[in-house]
Amino acid sequence: MKRLLTILLLVLCCTSATEAQQKKRIGNETSAQKQERMSWWTHDRFGMFIHFGLYAMPARHEWVKNRERLSDEHYQTYFDLFNPDLYNPKEWAKRAKAAGMKYAVLTTKHHEGFCLFDSKFTNFKSTNTPLKRDIVKEFVEAFRAEGIKVGFYYSLLDWHHPDFPIDEFHSQRPTTDVGKDTIYARLNKGRDIAKYRTYMHNQITELLTRYGKIDIMWLDFSYPGAHPGKGKNDWGSVELLKLIRKLQPGIIVDNRLDLDEYEDGADFATPEQVKPSELKSLYNGMPFETCQTFSGSWGYYRDENSWKTNHELLTLLITSVSKSGNLILNVGPTARGTFDYRAERALDSISQWMHVNDRAIYGCKEAPESFVAPENTMLTYNPVTKRLYVHLMQYPSGGSITLKGYAAQARYTQFLHDNSEIIREVKGNDLVLTLPEKQPPYTIPVIEVVLK
Repeated sequence: MKRLLTILLLVLCCTSATEAQQKKRIGNETSAQKQERMSWWTHDRFGMFIHFGLYAMPARHEWVKNRERLSDEHYQTYFDLFNPDLYNPKEWAKRAKAAGMKYAVLTTKHHEGFCLFDSKFTNFKSTNTPLKRDIVKEFVEAFRAEGIKVGFYYSLLDWHHPDFPIDEFHSQRPTTDVGKDTIYARLNKGRDIAKYRTYMHNQITELLTRYGKIDIMWLDFSYPGAHPGKGKNDWGSVELLKLIRKLQPGIIVDNRLDLDEYEDGADFATPEQVKPSELKSLYNGMPFETCQTFSGSWGYYRDENSWKTNHELLTLLITSVSKSGNLILNVGPTARGTFDYRAERALDSISQWMHVNDRAIYGCKEAPESFVAPENTMLTYNPVTKRLYVHLMQYPSGGSITLKGYAAQARYTQFLHDNSEIIREVKGNDLVLTLPEKQPPYTIPVIEVVLK
């Protein structure tokens, strides 16, 4: 009996500790206030990621410095010659807008440490290259002019900064595991994470005070379990998040600061490069934005050929929205500052689909459980307009499709791309829709169901 009481007390203590941990907060924003702050983001659903930096010159992946263990001296050549003479963010913005992307996030600094803005805390920046331009400033102005919201990606890692301690992700990491601890201690002699932390906070302050209203802060990434790793204490994450919210009260922040123990330590989850089938509605209670590439690389990769088809890209978008989430799709510009022709082709295909089907994306979310998706379809739902969208992921053979249990709720059915009526027949509780034998000229046709 005594043993049983002890176990019960331990369970109660653990439960209380868990509840206390769940209630741990950094700020005092209410759920209603957070919902209002994020309302544009949960409505818009679709954004553009842009990974641009010195790594566009070797054109062998944005982690080329890490992968090939390139020295600072080797990498300096890219800095000395960096001159994207065709860089025109107005063209980028027009392409993003045409594709239906409502917000865009630019890599202001990736893991290589190169800054695309005129920071006073480093010389390793775009204004000191032959380009001599503040890439971030021009990006913000161009995208705002097109009505697209702007966000900043900032890498917590920095393989260039002399005070950033070398770890297992660093380009100068040991080549052997034998005596690794001793080697790390030698390599990191004189490096001071506190000095780097100050540098990082100072640069983020610059980004959030120089360019007007910033809508998203995308910080990347924490790895506290690695050896050696870095997490919230190394970054000063709590203080940093407070700073970000103070400087930009309406901003939305991702979940890579290692603040999972806080209820308000992030605004959205970031499942990266996951398959559509792996997406789920919530991640630890948070909405999600899946970040995806056109191919296998984030930065420009000249010889990488695993590019996704238009159907695969649209499947990512539709699946995300069908799970009440967002998709941010990445472009890696070339070293001349242009979008790769394959990226342009992909964006053009998305543009054609979004031009007539965007109603099935904006303002939409997961459909109520009462609506069952027929085989080879996905559903999105707009609770404001009371419209349900049936995405035909595979066009049905036989010229018809059955919507089981829809009869009492549907008032009208039509193709979304042209508002042409789809004849429906009520059979008990079901609706049988008569479709044309030939698929409409869109990769994934959409049926709009007007609800009663």
